[in-house]
Amino acid sequence: GAKVLMVGAGGIGCELLKTLALSGFQDIHIIDMDTIEVSNLNRQFLFRKSHVGQSKAKVARDAVLKFRPHISITPYHANVKDPDFNVDFFKQFNVVLNGLDNLDARRHVNRLCLAAEVPLVESGTTGFLGQVTVHVKGRTECYECQPKPAPKTYPVCTITSTPSKFVHCIVWAKDLLFTKLFGDKNQENDLNVRSTDATSSSEHVEDVFERRKDEDIEQYGRRVYDHVFGYNIEEALSNEETWKNRNRPKPIYSRDFLHDEIAQQNGNVDKDCAAGDPSSVSAMASLGMKNPQDIWCLKENSRIFMEAFKLFFMKREKEIGNLTFDKDDQLAVEFVTAAANIRASSFGIPLHSLFEAKGIAGNIVHAVATTNAIIAGLIVIEAIKVLQNDTNNYRCARMTYCLEHPTRKMLLMPVEPFEANKSCYSPLTLEINTHRAKLRDFVEKIVKAKLGMYFPLIMHKAALLYEVGDDLDEAMVANYAANLEKVLSELPSPITSGTTVTVEDLKQELTCNINIKHREEFDEEKEPDGMLLSGWTQASVEKDDNKPNGNDNVEMDVPSGKKRRISEISGQDLSSVTGETKNHEKLEVVDDDDDLVMLDDDPGLNKRKRMQ
Repeated sequence: GAKVLMVGAGGIGCELLKTLALSGFQDIHIIDMDTIEVSNLNRQFLFRKSHVGQSKAKVARDAVLKFRPHISITPYHANVKDPDFNVDFFKQFNVVLNGLDNLDARRHVNRLCLAAEVPLVESGTTGFLGQVTVHVKGRTECYECQPKPAPKTYPVCTITSTPSKFVHCIVWAKDLLFTKLFGDKNQENDLNVRSTDATSSSEHVEDVFERRKDEDIEQYGRRVYDHVFGYNIEEALSNEETWKNRNRPKPIYSRDFLHDEIAQQNGNVDKDCAAGDPSSVSAMASLGMKNPQDIWCLKENSRIFMEAFKLFFMKREKEIGNLTFDKDDQLAVEFVTAAANIRASSFGIPLHSLFEAKGIAGNIVHAVATTNAIIAGLIVIEAIKVLQNDTNNYRCARMTYCLEHPTRKMLLMPVEPFEANKSCYSPLTLEINTHRAKLRDFVEKIVKAKLGMYFPLIMHKAALLYEVGDDLDEAMVANYAANLEKVLSELPSPITSGTTVTVEDLKQELTCNINIKHREEFDEEKEPDGMLLSGWTQASVEKDDNKPNGNDNVEMDVPSGKKRRISEISGQDLSSVTGETKNHEKLEVVDDDDDLVMLDDDPGLNKRKRMQ
């Protein structure tokens, strides 16, 4: 008789909906914004090839109703962050079950469940590993009480100058070279550091990445190739100090691997590429290379690089300038794989296949359908306990791990519950230059990026400085837009050191107070935002999303009462990164902190103040 909300109808969601239906649940609602892709079909068994492009939530409903026609399933093809899914919407449910694939959406659902006082069952899988946790307001910790490990990040200097791992080459090829050539030309990019010819002595310095007027694509491609793999490496070698304790890289030039006859041979193959669908264009197909698990030699990587380069300009020229890397874009994956392998060869790093490179570039840990099924079963077991109000038997009030290898003869490892973290509701402190930073910086870098608020309202003392909403008149919109461009200390109610700013999101019914501390200077490398938010417990380790065993030194409680290391049970906090791992986080080329923040849990106080 319970009314259940499922968020996510993907890998876990398909298994979960099936299990709920077969377990006797009669009233199920599903929210999912995604459409079905071919790559989903190997494990999301409610979908068929004929469903590609259709709504996951709607197709999942139709599939389950075929074998359970008398139950009620309500699908929503929408984003759970949409305004319609507010606290009142959540209050109608007896329990919420998450099968999400990103941190922002998890936090959003967690906050709505807290505000609506509805129990939340959270879950995650990556490869053979999985976990389920239960969050009940006032009885257990919430999703944000414990810090979530930050995605692995890499210093810019390592990526651009001294790569030592293949992942460094992937990040360079994907986030620097691909973006520079095919993405937003105005975007800051560290390749600009060495993007000019050494021979240029005139006042007008030519950008190597700009195509010359009437320049042949082949010639343009070779010029870029020689610059990034040859000249830039020569320049790097000129700094002897860098290579005292490192292996010296070797410059690579196109003349050594790309001969005229190859160029001539490849010049005719583009007519075989599909002229209609840009996503079907493939450098591998053009060159007759079929197996994505082959490891190409340096010559083959050079040919793929040039062929992909040419195909972008010949078949997808309209997209250039607006492209971003997508793991499902075959040509983009081919270009990034080839570029990463050429760079890896230069630095003496082992080469990888396209299949492996795609996994690294897309942060993919290949899904295992059985893990999803096990986790879905655990979610339903925990949901039944919640609905029976069986607090004493919440096996996973903290979490249950699904392990790859048995530990103490168990593949499912229960962990004792943690109480709510009291510091979860502490005020925050923001160090910021109040004479330079604008309100826009505060909104974009702190309120949205860090606090995860989508409909923020910002107050200082009695003044309302900024608000988002559909019910604002033109004068208010203009006033708030003007405020965004003012520095903090020059706002109508000046924000200066020692003052407190109140930020709330009425949709999430969430409020927090931020104490402002003026600071003149910031380290550009370590504090690129030019501000520092503190007041929560940061993750003690970094986690590499490409490997499921990143947290091998974190301790946690287990039923025996003793502390055990995660490495001993092969587990990790998967809910911080994945519902079912996919391309939800890019490999960052920054050195930043996790976005986890502990928030004030009294949304009513400042709301009443505003109404007055």
